Amino acid sequence: MQNDKIKIDIVSDVACPWCYVGKKRLEKAIAQWDGAEIEIEWHPFQLDPNIPKEGLDRDTYLTNKFGSLDGPLEMSNRLVESGKEEGITFNFGNKWLAVNTLPLHQLLHIAGEEGFKDELKERFMKAYFDENLPLNDVDVLSSIMSEYEWSAEKTQNILNDDAIAYAVKQEIAHYQQRGVNSVPFFIINDKFGISGAQPPAAFLEAFQQVAPLKIIGIGDSCDPSTGAC
Repeated sequence: MQNDKIKIDIVSDVACPWCYVGKKRLEKAIAQWDGAEIEIEWHPFQLDPNIPKEGLDRDTYLTNKFGSLDGPLEMSNRLVESGKEEGITFNFGNKWLAVNTLPLHQLLHIAGEEGFKDELKERFMKAYFDENLPLNDVDVLSSIMSEYEWSAEKTQNILNDDAIAYAVKQEIAHYQQRGVNSVPFFIINDKFGISGAQPPAAFLEAFQQVAPLKIIGIGDSCDPSTGAC
């Protein structure tokens, strides 16, 4: 390798199930890789920034987005099976709550400064898709952040900080301007783009090449413009 390190910028949303699958597939690829050191940096994206603060129950959210429940629930079954292959338990039961993820990205923003964004991303996804925790509840978020030795006061201060919210929105806008309109999206060494939850082999091929920008297929992803997920 000519580069001392491979940098992977991952654009994703906590509320994106295929982002969770893509994370696990990337981790499989990294475990198989014996080349240059790999460094990961997570970047925010919001599939639906218009979800109200109180959130939307599963049936309301899916009906609003897709017009009915039949198709989305069928897609959910596919996700459940894909999740099993990656060690993920997807729970789309009637307790699942769709939330506005901006506050989660605010917490992730500061977690990144403190060096545990990857761990927190995993924790939020498990809480959202497996445990069905209401991630719009400040007490729930404070409880999760206490696992990382954050006080409730610190968590609430970050959630209430408009400057952090603005920084997150600016970062989202930056990647949208670069053409990222569905997630997950992986940018390798700022040159090589992989769209969707591709299999580990696609990542390994990209690690080998790290060539001028090209897109490796369009794998399973969440597209806010179409509602497909």
